[in-house]
Amino acid sequence: MVVGDVMLDQYLFGATSRISPEAPVPVVHVQRTDDRPGGAANVAVNLAALGASTELIGVVGRDAPADSLENILSKQGIGCEFERVDDRPTITKTRVQSRGQQLIRLDRENASALPGRALVERLAAAIDGAGAVVLSDYGKGALGDVRAMIDVCRQAGVPVLVDPKGSDFSKYRGATLITPNQSEFETVAGVASDDDDLVRRARHMLDDLELAALLVTRSEKGMLLIEQDAEPLFLSTQAREVFDVTGAGDTVIATLAGSLAARADLPSAAALANVAAGLVVRKIGVATVTPAEIRIALHQRGQGGRDLVGSDELVDIVRDARERGERIVMTNGCFDILHAGHVTYLEEAKSLGDRLIVAVNDDASVKRLKGASRPVNALEDRMLVLAGLAAVDWVVPFADDTPAALIESVMPDVLVKGGDYAPEEIAGGKAVLENGGEVRVLRFRDGHSTTKIIERLKA
Repeated sequence: MVVGDVMLDQYLFGATSRISPEAPVPVVHVQRTDDRPGGAANVAVNLAALGASTELIGVVGRDAPADSLENILSKQGIGCEFERVDDRPTITKTRVQSRGQQLIRLDRENASALPGRALVERLAAAIDGAGAVVLSDYGKGALGDVRAMIDVCRQAGVPVLVDPKGSDFSKYRGATLITPNQSEFETVAGVASDDDDLVRRARHMLDDLELAALLVTRSEKGMLLIEQDAEPLFLSTQAREVFDVTGAGDTVIATLAGSLAARADLPSAAALANVAAGLVVRKIGVATVTPAEIRIALHQRGQGGRDLVGSDELVDIVRDARERGERIVMTNGCFDILHAGHVTYLEEAKSLGDRLIVAVNDDASVKRLKGASRPVNALEDRMLVLAGLAAVDWVVPFADDTPAALIESVMPDVLVKGGDYAPEEIAGGKAVLENGGEVRVLRFRDGHSTTKIIERLKA
C-alpha cells in the first residue's frame, strides 16, 4: 500500500526554431504530450512494475487531471483509493521539453495540510493483508497526520517505510525505516565529516526516532543501510550513466517495500534497491524498472541474474532482451543427471548467441518419455543445477511431451537440439525457420549419457 502526495506529471514535447515576437522566449511547436503518474503515484507505479499488487491512497481534486491519473493507474492494475476534494486541484506539474532540454515547469497545487483524518481512516480500512506500507511525503499536505498512519501500521504489524520531507523527522518516529538522501539527512542530523561520522549520526537518529532501520541514499556514493544491532552496510553506486535523477527515490523505496513484502531481509532489499536506482537514473523523466531489467543488471555484474522463470515471464524477458539487440538461443531436454556432455553441449549452444534459454521437461513428462523409474532428480533440482551453469541465462519448465508450444511463444533466433535430427523434425523447428530463425543440431559428447551413469551405479 502507498499513501502520500499524489501528482500528475505532464510532458509537452516539441520542436523550437524561432523566438517569440511577443517576448524573448522560444516558441515550442507541441508535437506530443505524455501524462505520467508522479509523487506517491510514481511509487505505486514502480511497485506495480515489479509485480507487486498495489493500492494507492491520496488526495486529488474533482478535475480532469484526477480522471487522467486514475485512468493511467487503473490500466496498470493499481487500486486507487482517492479522497476527492473541492477546495484544491490535483497536483499537476507540466514540463515543456524541446531538444532534450526542459524549458519551463508549471506547477498547479495547494500544498496546505489536508484537514481531518480522511486518509488515516482509508488506510485503516484497507491495510488488512498488506505486506508493506509506503508513506510518500512530498510536503504537499497528504501526510499531515503521518504519526497516526504509522500507529495504524504498527498496530496491524505491517512494516511502514517513509520517504521523508523537511527538517523535522520526529513526526516519523516509530516507522520501520526511513529513506532520506544525504542532503536531507544532514539537514536534520548535521553535516558528517567522514563515513564514520555519518554512521555515528545515523545510529543516533535510529535510536532517537525508534526506527528499525535507516537507509541514506548518497547519489554517486551509493547507499548506507543502518540497522539495529547490525554492522553498517555501504553499497557502492550501480549507475554507469546518469541522465535524469527524477523519481529515483521513488524507485528506491518501491523496491525496498516490494522486497520486504516478499519476505526478503533488509540487506537483500537494499541491494536490489541500489541496482534499481542505478537503472532508473539512466532513463529520462519519472520511470520504472522491471524484474527482467534487474535480473540482467545482476547478471552483467556477475551477481546472479540467471533465474528460474515461468513461460509468461519468459516472453517478457525475451522481449526486453531483443530490445537491447540480443540474440536468443533456446534448447530443451530432461537434463536428469547433469554430466560433462551436457555442459559441453550447453556451452556450444550459448556460443551461437547472447542469451541461452533451457526448457526442461517436468517430472510427469520425463516419466512418459523415459519410464517409471525416471527422473532420478526432481524438476526443481534439475532446474537449479542448470541455472548454476555459466552458459545458462534462464531455465523454464514445460509439461507437454514436446516444447513446441513454448518455443513458438518465445520464437528464439536460434533453436538448438542435440543428437541425430533433421532440422524440420525438431519440435518447434518449423515455426522458428518460418520466422526467419535458425535450427542447429549439435553432436553430443561421446561416452556421456544419463542412462550409462545409471547403469554403472546399478552395477
